[in-house]
Amino acid sequence: MAATKKAARDEEVEGFTAEERAAMKERAREVRGKKKDGTADLLEKISEMGDADRAIAERLHALITEAAPELAPKTWYGMPAYAKDGKVLCFFQAAGKFDSRYATFGFNDIANLDDGEMWPTTFALTELTPRGEQTIVELVKKAVR
Repeated sequence: MAATKKAARDEEVEGFTAEERAAMKERAREVRGKKKDGTADLLEKISEMGDADRAIAERLHALITEAAPELAPKTWYGMPAYAKDGKVLCFFQAAGKFDSRYATFGFNDIANLDDGEMWPTTFALTELTPRGEQTIVELVKKAVR
């Protein structure tokens, strides 16, 4: 009976890549190890990134903590995230995490970004320019209102 259950579990996760399974395991560890201040974990994850992703993540961290100091840094699926009232408001996903062409910066549904019947919530990032930084700061400030 136990072998049958294990086989069923293996089949359920077969559709996920190794990177996706690793991210789910990271999330489970995060939930079990709830901490008040996740800054150290966030900075550790940033330090583990490749050069291009790390440069973007470090700059995002500086921009977000300056623009919205009320947000709590943490990790979410092993990636940098910022929470409001315990819920993830915005997050960064490194390109290297899933061997993707670009990194992404996104917002969850608690972000106050509603604009009509359709609006963007995730943005592709290949680099951060002053214009991109300004857009991110404006979006983060709007999202926390």
